[in-house]
Amino acid sequence: MSTKNFDVVVIGGGPGGYIAAIRAAQLGFNTACIDEWKNDKGGPAPGGTCTNVGCIPSKALLQSSEHFEHANHHFADHGITADNIQMDVAKMVARKDAVVKQNNDGILYLLKKNKVTFFHGRGSFVAAKDGGYEIKAGEEVIAAKHVIVATGSNARQLPGAAFDEENILSNDGALRLGAVPKKLGVIGSGVIGLEMGSVWRRLGAEVTVLEGLPTFLAAVDEGVAKEAAKLFKKQGLNIELGVKISEVKTGKKGVSVAYANAKGEAQTLEVDKLIVSIGRVPNTIGLNVDAVGLKLDERGAIVVDEDCKTNLPNVWAVGDVVRGPMLAHKAEEEGVAVAERIAGQHGHVNFNTIPWVIYTSPEIAWVGRTEQQLKADGVAYKAGQFPFLANGRARALGDTNGFVKFLADAKTDEILGVHIIGPMASELISEAVVAMEFKASAEDIARICHAHPSLSESTKEAALAVDKRTLNF
Repeated sequence: MSTKNFDVVVIGGGPGGYIAAIRAAQLGFNTACIDEWKNDKGGPAPGGTCTNVGCIPSKALLQSSEHFEHANHHFADHGITADNIQMDVAKMVARKDAVVKQNNDGILYLLKKNKVTFFHGRGSFVAAKDGGYEIKAGEEVIAAKHVIVATGSNARQLPGAAFDEENILSNDGALRLGAVPKKLGVIGSGVIGLEMGSVWRRLGAEVTVLEGLPTFLAAVDEGVAKEAAKLFKKQGLNIELGVKISEVKTGKKGVSVAYANAKGEAQTLEVDKLIVSIGRVPNTIGLNVDAVGLKLDERGAIVVDEDCKTNLPNVWAVGDVVRGPMLAHKAEEEGVAVAERIAGQHGHVNFNTIPWVIYTSPEIAWVGRTEQQLKADGVAYKAGQFPFLANGRARALGDTNGFVKFLADAKTDEILGVHIIGPMASELISEAVVAMEFKASAEDIARICHAHPSLSESTKEAALAVDKRTLNF
């Protein structure tokens, strides 16, 4: 049987992989995509961590839990009477699974529509041969001129506390809980920890978050992080900073976490379930990099240059398996850029304008540099801030927590960073991303007409605040 030959073979069908495959096919390349994710029936489930156990299912559960919280605590404010409200966790999880399947099926459809050959199974290197590469695609061996590795990342395990997905949970297990735990522990106050902690706190769990760093949300603008800590505490999330975990034990009654608090005092946390969210590690398991000499760094990530080229000719890598932020949309942009570079075009990804979002309530979103980064770099800047409390649409929504903050160059007024905590921050940040891509000034946003009443008026007002001339505060 003759070997199937492809111009481009993509290993991994997550956001970076399937998007790279589609763009390569659009550019006229004979393209294949290999992905091993399985659904509960053993069928293909492309979309990677994001679709299966990350971005998509977590947003589904966050939406369901937010509806539940609104019904219990906020409907009365609107004159709606609702008694004896119950949450059917099994049905909530089933809805989440249905949303995931819709996305899986959608990706399979898109690959077929764009004439990408899909192989269900693990992709790995076999050998370099005839100026190209032999790649194992499930049970077959295929040939590729170009290879794009997009194998993503895995949850980092806490030493001495391996994931069993029953008591000690990664993001996967946290999304599959069949009942609301009475007491839930979360190690790590990053995106996953806060989002999953928020879901189960809304449904009635007593949630304690243990964070090793002395500062809360260290990567976020200090003003936003301070506001977030205050609001999360008010909601009932118990967050302890500067802790040192010494031992994690599982037993019949749940999980016991021994740790020292910020003062060095010995503490014990007893919980029914423990979510560990202390970051992610690049996934090269089973890729067989040694067969071709693909270089990895000390973190286990594939070494690439600024164009996502590896040390091997015509082998590229994108997304979580390489340097840079582990974000689905960053992976997508890199996937498109690599496909275009293979075609001789000039694909480009601007790391300075990649937006970040934490989908808690309130949402947190930002792009560009934080105030503490600008201070550390000695950059002269101006700041402007506007609270949602003074925004008419936010008042009508009944969601006035938070603010929009603009940071602009003191001399040129170019926007250096925008930071939002409040309703629909994930949507509002896009205006700032566009503005920064076009090197806009704060004055540019301040002069643009925004619809009234809308949350986006807070963006305009924050831009006006840079020059100390807000109109509604």
